[in-house]
Amino acid sequence: MDGGAAAARLPRWCGAVTGGKRETRNTSEPHGPAAPSRSCKPGPCSGTRSGRGAGPGLGERLSPAGSGHPCSKGPRPARPAEPAPLRSVAGNRSGPAPATGTAQRRGAVRGGTGGGRDRTGEAGPAAGGTVPGEAGPAAGGTVPGKAGPAAGQAAAMAVRRGPEPGPEPGLGPVPGLALPFLLLLAATAGRAGDARQEEAVRALARRLLGPRAAAVSLSVDPALAAGGPDIYRLWLPPGAGVAVAVAGSSGVAAAAGLYRYLRDFCGCHLSWSGAQLRLPDPLPRLRAEIRAAAPGRYRYYQNVCAQSYSFAWWDWARWEREIDWMALSGINLAPAFAGQEAVWQRVYRNLGLNQSEIDKYFTGPAFLAWNRMGNLRRWAGPLPPAWHFKQLYLQYRIVERMRSLGMTTVLPAFAGHVPQGILRVFPRVNATRLGHWSHFDCTYSCIYLLDPEDPMFQVIGTLFLKELIKEFGTDHVYSADTFNEMTPLSSEPAYLSRVSNAVFRSMTGADPKALWLMQGWLFQHQPDFWQPAQVRALLHGVPLGRMIVLDLFAESKPVYQWTESFYGQPFIWCMLHNFGGNHGLFGTVEAINQGPFAARRFPNSTMVGTGLVPEGIEQNDVVYELMNELGWRQEPLDLPSWVTRYAERRYGAPSAAAAAAWRLLLRSVYNCTGVCVNHNRSPLVRRPSLRMDTELWYNASDVYEAWRLLLSAGAELGSSPTFLYDLVDVTRQAAQQLVGDYYLSIRQAFQSRALPELLTAGGVLVYDLLPELDSLLSSHGLFLLGRWLESARAVATSDREAEQYELNARNQVTLWGPSGNILDYANKQLGGLVLDYYAVRWSLFVSVLVESLNSGRPFHQDQFNQAVFQVERGFIYNKKRYPAVPAGDTMEISRKLFLKYYPSALRRSLAGPA
Repeated sequence: MDGGAAAARLPRWCGAVTGGKRETRNTSEPHGPAAPSRSCKPGPCSGTRSGRGAGPGLGERLSPAGSGHPCSKGPRPARPAEPAPLRSVAGNRSGPAPATGTAQRRGAVRGGTGGGRDRTGEAGPAAGGTVPGEAGPAAGGTVPGKAGPAAGQAAAMAVRRGPEPGPEPGLGPVPGLALPFLLLLAATAGRAGDARQEEAVRALARRLLGPRAAAVSLSVDPALAAGGPDIYRLWLPPGAGVAVAVAGSSGVAAAAGLYRYLRDFCGCHLSWSGAQLRLPDPLPRLRAEIRAAAPGRYRYYQNVCAQSYSFAWWDWARWEREIDWMALSGINLAPAFAGQEAVWQRVYRNLGLNQSEIDKYFTGPAFLAWNRMGNLRRWAGPLPPAWHFKQLYLQYRIVERMRSLGMTTVLPAFAGHVPQGILRVFPRVNATRLGHWSHFDCTYSCIYLLDPEDPMFQVIGTLFLKELIKEFGTDHVYSADTFNEMTPLSSEPAYLSRVSNAVFRSMTGADPKALWLMQGWLFQHQPDFWQPAQVRALLHGVPLGRMIVLDLFAESKPVYQWTESFYGQPFIWCMLHNFGGNHGLFGTVEAINQGPFAARRFPNSTMVGTGLVPEGIEQNDVVYELMNELGWRQEPLDLPSWVTRYAERRYGAPSAAAAAAWRLLLRSVYNCTGVCVNHNRSPLVRRPSLRMDTELWYNASDVYEAWRLLLSAGAELGSSPTFLYDLVDVTRQAAQQLVGDYYLSIRQAFQSRALPELLTAGGVLVYDLLPELDSLLSSHGLFLLGRWLESARAVATSDREAEQYELNARNQVTLWGPSGNILDYANKQLGGLVLDYYAVRWSLFVSVLVESLNSGRPFHQDQFNQAVFQVERGFIYNKKRYPAVPAGDTMEISRKLFLKYYPSALRRSLAGPA
């Protein structure tokens, strides 16, 4: 069917939107592509399909549902040969799913049998598709607002228990609560076989331990779990061949059991900042068998924002280390989002968009997370063709490795957001332009959202997911977020149910076993909009048990408590912890030590696991080690005893001073109580003003004393890489506190018109403290600006790409937008950044204050902001290459800072705020 015939099947009206409100225009001309004068948007609208400019392998035509499908373009050319790793995913590779449900045509008469597609093309019960309020028993559907928490609790308990024998979803009516059991089959059906998981875990052990891995027997036996959550067991096998045998119900469980042995019996430690693997010789033998069962089915990891804040420039070597860490930590559910833009480009080109329209939609690599959630478009783009190919290659390896270890991968799905080019190709489509996001105007935000009842919603969503599944296989779990930090067009419960139902049907149209994993951030981010009726409506647009909600900020703002456990939908209790990938010691250890257990005891709880969801990683290792251990615990830990053992494992040797330092940190900086948001707002990393907040949630003297204790342990622990990392981090935290103190002195001196005191405090800050801090950070490889920038440049295949990627990387950690739209949100404390960005801002601030006192003219923040913006923007474009190799002696620099600043710092902290 050609483009004109396709358009003839689409709605006869479209929306022109201003300020988030839709203007509809009814048209009476034939349903072909509109002439330019009939366009529903600015510019020409010829309705022709442009296929120019597609890169090799990314421009083939799709035939999603045969020649009669509205988006059919004729026969599809043979697919090019694909890399071998993709085809080697044993048991994971799904072929094209039957075209079970793409779009309901307006005006069509429902009918047909319940076993397959009806005459309208709408998915019948066999496909798992539902119409709001009309879900049949085969789909396990619920009428919005009708399902009570007791039904949801039963569904979630079934998810926790695991699969039971029964028909697959869509094969006929399923009595009672059998459907949730089948959902676990759907969620685990793609896992690699036992032998393959065993080999993957053994390969991990060899990468980790080298030849010493031969002393550990590793095996995978699914029968250990008996259909329930993961289990591992450790025991001493007969004979002297190996020191320990580890068996797990999955590859992940076996890896978690291995790390339990290394941690608790060999005194080892593994974290983002380094590994301490000084194995005893010989390896210790167990006196008794150890058996551990996870209290919940899932241990989830990753925040969608981390894809940009942390993972944007990773190569395979870095991904391999992360997946190893995930397996050893027991993570069994995680997103695999790389390469999706390549698939989206393929879909868009075959729908008729030209390359220019696609380039105006995708952001640059450092901002893709917010493009994927419908917040941002175009900024820092476009994406070069080479980016797509490299990301596809990464995704093949990521999903193959994760699945080989027994992890369930979460793939992206369609949330309803579309490029503006869709309105040119399909001028009758019913789409609404959303309002602006954050501080971006419509130049880079205001993305179009399809109406949930528009046929193209199902066409596009199903096309994308089918293409993605063909490329990467599936584990049947998909992620989509339609309203991330965006206010929906209507608060009517019926509308919200239609949206979630449309998203879910677009999943089941490609995969009848689909399970939707959704972030619950929106509910706590906009609580005024998301009242109980609205939350219930959105959640109940999806059959109970076919959605899992991430309670994303449960350690501080749990949503399950005021939504009756998400009104029956299963949820994962998550620790968010970090915003923007900021540096800064922070934790809510009491909350995370108690929170998951309280959530399981909550009346009618539908909790099915725990999760780690930081916006950025490679910070505060201790918090993540604790949370990962709690994922396998049945009760809270004794935290002071735990952190004492943690210090010994982390450094590879006992140290009374180091243990005392960690106990101080645990009770202070790592024990924020109440509603705590770890978004570093220290004056050090914020644009200077006279109204900056310096309040701390802990006693600053505890950090200074921990600094002293760590330095005193330097002689015995100074050869430990993890010790040196922690010494930098604690010294950095002490220096951050000092910056706050000097800022208060500067402000007080200015307000008192005391010029000598202003010059003294400002001079110490700008000319000594900040340069010394920069030297400290530059002495460690993990605190280098050059490491971040060079990793961005390394992804490039040309000088032009390298320049674009470096600008992406610089902008993200500073202005976050063309004009400081989300200024300093993703601030980092890195060698090079402190001296050439933060210190330059402070130098200008102090100079302007001095000039104000000298001239008698008042200080104007707006004028300063305009001037300092030029400094900030200048840093992004200065083209200076920063070292990616550390320089200097960490111990000596920290000791120098200590001798210079510790006495006065301690006096100030004991005296309290000025």
